[in-house]
Amino acid sequence: MFNLTRILAALLVLAALVLGGYAWVLSRKPDPAAQAAATRSAPQPPQHTVVVAARPIAAGQPIQPEDLRTVQLGINPVGAFKDTQGIVGQTPTLPLGVDTPVLAQHLAAGLATLIEPGERALAVKMDEVSSVGNRVRPGDYVDVFFALKRDNGEIDRSQARMLLSRKRVLAYGPGSLDGPAPPNGKAASSAAAAPRTEQARTAVLAIRVEEVNAVLLAEAHGRLSLTLRNPSDAAVPTADLYPSWPTVLQPALARGPKDAAATPVAEPQGADRALGGLAMESLAQGAQALRGAAGARRLPAAPLAHRAGAAAPPPSGPSVEVIRSGQVDTVRLP
Repeated sequence: MFNLTRILAALLVLAALVLGGYAWVLSRKPDPAAQAAATRSAPQPPQHTVVVAARPIAAGQPIQPEDLRTVQLGINPVGAFKDTQGIVGQTPTLPLGVDTPVLAQHLAAGLATLIEPGERALAVKMDEVSSVGNRVRPGDYVDVFFALKRDNGEIDRSQARMLLSRKRVLAYGPGSLDGPAPPNGKAASSAAAAPRTEQARTAVLAIRVEEVNAVLLAEAHGRLSLTLRNPSDAAVPTADLYPSWPTVLQPALARGPKDAAATPVAEPQGADRALGGLAMESLAQGAQALRGAAGARRLPAAPLAHRAGAAAPPPSGPSVEVIRSGQVDTVRLP
């Protein structure tokens, strides 16, 4: 009897230990209902509307509406956009993959975005006299004149002409249409001090690409001057009154059927004319003198290689000597 009692007592102790362990295990498991309530009551991370690329976007191509879509992200990248209105039509400077956030630093900015198709931004040297007493400001419209002067006393062949008409000033000295840039190169704040235009030495003009050669030659061999004009004055010289300057490189001949004579191609324009180049002789004499009264013959502005046994004809006629930095260039005049 005593042994049976001891066995029952041991079994009861063992059962108590098992039940105690089970209770401890149950106490370690979270209550699903309590866990769900805690999840509902916990603050959720904020979601941000961000514009991303809906498909691969190539660099240098304007962004189209179908290239973009908006998503909800838990982060808000610096420079991100909330809607597509401020992005469509802009040009990315690097390729963007699918679902890549489109950021402000990915888009082209600065003066390049203010230049019209077919235009180029070109800086020219200026001083107080040639820039209307430093009264030129970014956004103004100016006419560009140049002068060639004889230095040997024969001033009758000196000349001054309008080179460009109604050209927009993109920047003047430290002032620019896209805002003055601080020395560290970061974007300037709206509270930046006004640029000190009295120290300006350059002006950046927006000009057609075919006009760049003429400006470079005129600046290298003469003197450029800006004349300020009223922005509402839209008058410009008649384009067809004077023939265009002949290019240094002559266009190729368009060949028709085998027995047909070769005919010149159309007059080069835009970038083709810029590639053709301009000789100082053409700039000084003018297209009318080089082409002749009829304007039908194209004279090469640069001498071609002489054929075997042929001697180059000696130059004749009046000329203008352009002296710059100790170098003397002689330009023949009609």
